[in-house]
Amino acid sequence: MATPDYLQQVIISGRRRTAGAASRGSAVFGIFRRPSVTSLVWASLDLLTAMVAGIVAIRIRVILPAYLEGMKVDHPLEWSSPRILMLYMAWYALCLILFSRSYGLYGPIQNRGGLHEQRMTLQSALVAGLLLCGTLYLSRGLVMSRAVVMMMVVLTAGLLCARRAIWRRMVYSRYKEGLETRNVLIVGAGRVAHALRNHLESLQHMGFRFKGFVALTEHEAESGDADVIGDVRNCLSLARSLFVDEIFFSVPAEKKLVINLVEGARAAGIDVRVVPDLYDGLAWNAPIEYIGQFPTIPLHRRDFPLGAFLFKRVLDLTLSGIALAVASPLLLAIAIAIRIDSPGPIFYRAARIGRKGRTFTCFKFRTMVPDADSLKADLEHMNEREGVLFKIADDPRVTKVGRILRKYSLDELPQFYNVVRGDMSLVGPRPPIAAEVEQYDLSHLRRLDVLPGITGLWQVEARQDPSFDSYISLDSAYVENWTVWLDVKILVRTIGVVFSGTGS
Repeated sequence: MATPDYLQQVIISGRRRTAGAASRGSAVFGIFRRPSVTSLVWASLDLLTAMVAGIVAIRIRVILPAYLEGMKVDHPLEWSSPRILMLYMAWYALCLILFSRSYGLYGPIQNRGGLHEQRMTLQSALVAGLLLCGTLYLSRGLVMSRAVVMMMVVLTAGLLCARRAIWRRMVYSRYKEGLETRNVLIVGAGRVAHALRNHLESLQHMGFRFKGFVALTEHEAESGDADVIGDVRNCLSLARSLFVDEIFFSVPAEKKLVINLVEGARAAGIDVRVVPDLYDGLAWNAPIEYIGQFPTIPLHRRDFPLGAFLFKRVLDLTLSGIALAVASPLLLAIAIAIRIDSPGPIFYRAARIGRKGRTFTCFKFRTMVPDADSLKADLEHMNEREGVLFKIADDPRVTKVGRILRKYSLDELPQFYNVVRGDMSLVGPRPPIAAEVEQYDLSHLRRLDVLPGITGLWQVEARQDPSFDSYISLDSAYVENWTVWLDVKILVRTIGVVFSGTGS
């Protein structure tokens, strides 16, 4: 089956929407394409690793013989210009970065296996070392000995392999916990669809989570397959409700249907791929990408700012760690006050809904009587909020200490621990309870596309606004317009909100 004309049309349409996008075929990791923020981060780490390895190698070369012989030994390295040595090390680091980039080591780890990554890392370090040796030979450089070059290459390769192995292990562990995975729907329920599903589930390192088949024909819809969860007419609704990241077409479909679905998926931020027939010819020059052994044609791919999200995570961990360390005496004082004020546990543990509908345990200081949840039904008539929100200004369930904690938002300090665990972020929509999510419209699920936060746009803009529509619209605006700078501004404004004592 040659790739249909309408797929070419969709591909071309997608390319036009991404100005300056290069071909995503074999040159996807080409040296000369514009680097992403993520690539710059990894390249900077490689640069730092190579420079540190070079400095350590030089120190070993200078100091070790003196210790072994028990006397001071003169080395050319001791009187060599540090600037010249740094230039040679910088040249090695630059070569290392260029080869690592050409080997695809700065792309997502899902695009390569662990052993292949280690082999490419060793190869890039060794080839960069050979180029350094060639440069030293041509320039007749005597300031860097062969022993230093060998030690620098070995140390660099070892450190890079260890760092990449640790990072891969961390990513895999998050996949096992259900974090940062990619939820997948497969359109079609035939032989290719089932083979694709089995293949995706076998690729644990890629983080795919199969959510179900979408029937394309009436025969598939009535097949009785328990994994067929709907038909193509409600595919986008299913995708949004299941927090799907990617839709795979496993069988040919009508032109209008595919184009409409791709346009809708593009608006919803959902990626779309087509799995062409494995045995027939493909269209010439079609952008083919492999998912394991399956060739796919990406019809739409959203630009995911991984570098910015990585920076957000580093910011979360840094500020949360500092906050927990600095506020530890205050945390202890609050815990003692809660224990003296009323019987019951110090912390309140509640099941909350996080990113992509994942349930997690949210920690707060207890501000109410121990049986507060069971008393909520008797107070429904006093609710001052609209829709699914629940809030009472003079809630009789709140303790004396609890009122002070709520006024200055001190009850939320334990949530810094949730941030460290990765369940939450410093900034984001507040985590809802399951009962609230059950009453959401499909469009409301947009606020669950990101990690929930301790503070957010709603807290600094309209904390006292009882409108549920305002609550949702501000959270949706945050998700759609997120930047690191927006997080910083919200954090700064949160300080003023906390000290003004507007909590309740």
